[in-house]
Amino acid sequence: MEKFVIHGGKPLHGTVQISGAKNAAVALVAATILCDEPCVLENVPEISDITKCMKILREMGAEVRLLDKNTIYFDTKGIEKPEVPYELARTMRASCYFLGTLLGRFHEAFVPMPGGCDLGDRPIDQHLKAFKALGASDEIVNGANHVTADELVGNQIYFDFVTVGATMNAIFAAVKAKGLTIIENAAKEPHIVDLANFLNSMGADIRGAGTDVIKIRGVDYLKGVTYATIPDQIEAGTYMVAAAATKGDVVIANVIPKHLESITAKLRKVGVNVEESDESVHVWVDGPLMKTSIKTMPHPGFPTDMQPQFSTLLTLAEGTSIVTDDIFDNRFRYVAELRRMGADISVDGKVAVIQGVGKLKGAPVVATDLRAGAAMVIAGLAAEGTTEIDNIFYIERGYEKIDEKLRGLGADIQRVYKPDANEMELSG
Repeated sequence: MEKFVIHGGKPLHGTVQISGAKNAAVALVAATILCDEPCVLENVPEISDITKCMKILREMGAEVRLLDKNTIYFDTKGIEKPEVPYELARTMRASCYFLGTLLGRFHEAFVPMPGGCDLGDRPIDQHLKAFKALGASDEIVNGANHVTADELVGNQIYFDFVTVGATMNAIFAAVKAKGLTIIENAAKEPHIVDLANFLNSMGADIRGAGTDVIKIRGVDYLKGVTYATIPDQIEAGTYMVAAAATKGDVVIANVIPKHLESITAKLRKVGVNVEESDESVHVWVDGPLMKTSIKTMPHPGFPTDMQPQFSTLLTLAEGTSIVTDDIFDNRFRYVAELRRMGADISVDGKVAVIQGVGKLKGAPVVATDLRAGAAMVIAGLAAEGTTEIDNIFYIERGYEKIDEKLRGLGADIQRVYKPDANEMELSG
């Protein structure tokens, strides 16, 4: 096992390069199953979720090669059986995207229940609703979703609530279906647009991505392309908040500032300076941090994936802040860890009341999920003393070389090997 050890209290300074978007890349990798020719993805983040997606494809019979650490070649013609290996699927939420891509190509998919971060119940009923509208049926077999269709025919799909995963899976299943599919109440996140752009570059006919109505006219063939993943808005937002929490001065490069508007607006509200350029944002603090209220919303609202990081920042602000996050059930699990560091936070259901304490103190803490882990890193960077973070495998699901990037900004953060309980018992 490994952990991060952070000696905090040092303002971050310099420039950090943002990697490709995790939430886009996992979908783009799954989408290669639909391509009838080899294709190449560029600007793919070097993270564990992508490694697992690559392994899934290889085990299914695809040829997957690293051309360099962020460029990957895919040839999925060798996939013959539309079944995802159980042990790999159960470790990540994004494995559910293979339902849509395998169904779209083979008219059948056998995918174990997805895993990933424990953020409460995240059913796939809306995914299955979309498949059913296109002519598929589903059943649970040995803990896996088995979806089949004699043929897929375009139809109207209306989601009961905005859902990124189901929107992507509906696109996957519809892109080669016969006729026109209309998806209503669709998610509008940047990675939805990126997926549509990738598929359209192959020859798909998808219109309206980025709005709440997406129209897809099915095609028979998708050609091979080379395509670059968009920058990661959540990684960028995390470094923006880290700069603010440490009262630093950082340029976050390789970003699309428009994707960061909701984060930028809240940072300015609490007294952080943010200056936008064409492909970067400059973040610095020259005064006190002030309280604010946050309610997470689907895009273009404030993203739930930035809530733990921003809540950590608010522990350092003056006054009382209110944070409401009703998108996932367990989003506030990290609060107990921040309390170990001196934070004053009370949680009632899906609302957190944060009383600013001015400073945090280093302590041993645990990453309870991906974004909570990023929040612990920010807390450790801002805190006085030493912070040790366990379960960093969560963090590495979505952040490429976070320790190296932070050291490049002047942070004192080290990756340390920690024997697990079994190893300690054997050595004793």
